[in-house]
Amino acid sequence: MNNTTETPVTIIGLGRMGQALASAFLKAGHPTTVWNRTASKADQLVAEGAVLAPTVSDALKSGSLTIVCVTDYQAMHNLLGADDIDLDGMTLVNLTSGDSTQAREAAQWAEQRGARYLDGAIMAIPPAIGTAEATILHSGPQADFEAHRTTLDALGTVTYLGADHGLASLYDVAGLAMMWSVLNAWLQGTALLRTAGVDAVTYAPFAQQIATGVAAWLPGHAEQIDSSSFPAKVASLETHVRSMAHLIEESEAVGVNAELPKLIKAMADRAIAAGHGGEQYPVLIEEFGKPRHD
Repeated sequence: MNNTTETPVTIIGLGRMGQALASAFLKAGHPTTVWNRTASKADQLVAEGAVLAPTVSDALKSGSLTIVCVTDYQAMHNLLGADDIDLDGMTLVNLTSGDSTQAREAAQWAEQRGARYLDGAIMAIPPAIGTAEATILHSGPQADFEAHRTTLDALGTVTYLGADHGLASLYDVAGLAMMWSVLNAWLQGTALLRTAGVDAVTYAPFAQQIATGVAAWLPGHAEQIDSSSFPAKVASLETHVRSMAHLIEESEAVGVNAELPKLIKAMADRAIAAGHGGEQYPVLIEEFGKPRHD
């Protein structure tokens, strides 16, 4: 049975993630109202104690905090921008995936309608929601976040990033860049070792050790980036480029795709051509920080 002393919440959107969000609130004792275009997706949640609202308008009236988790920002605008929807005084937390421009525009759109608005990003898979392993990022007015932090804690490890509504989306894609870069580097190495009969399971612990070691460099490299000073305390970019060339040559020699290391080397070559060869690796931020027009 729900503990009615807990903050009532509303969930708009019941895909796998929306269902996981609603379930986490129910388990934490929050009276939970849900709405989804396909009502049958609420069946299990209703069995767990949720209330299925017949309309979006009814759903919004049921909770002091509304979580939106739909396909995209346009879907949110379509649902909440209808003539019969009153957002005045509402607190919206939008956990829909999108970019930082969409987040900032959505904040203006919501605030013009009298709503308090927080934008967010979910750094987790649905089964992790409700556990400490689920990181939920939030950006927007800090007072609005703090007012509902205790409620949002039901979803996992909640993190406030700052007043700029676009920060959650930016952190989200920055995290994806890290994830795919680490995975792709591991796949490159795995492909190389497979040519010598080494399986992925054997290589994985070694790769994990390398990834952990490289991660330890990040704070020092970050200080260089923030100070725009890149003394080669360990190795110069020119030294790295020689190793990149070796990786490309080895990949091609054993018949492994070399597109990824070639791309990295091309960026490093441009930095060297610009006079940065004697500086440390994070000087490549200058290449990452500008668009490439071919």
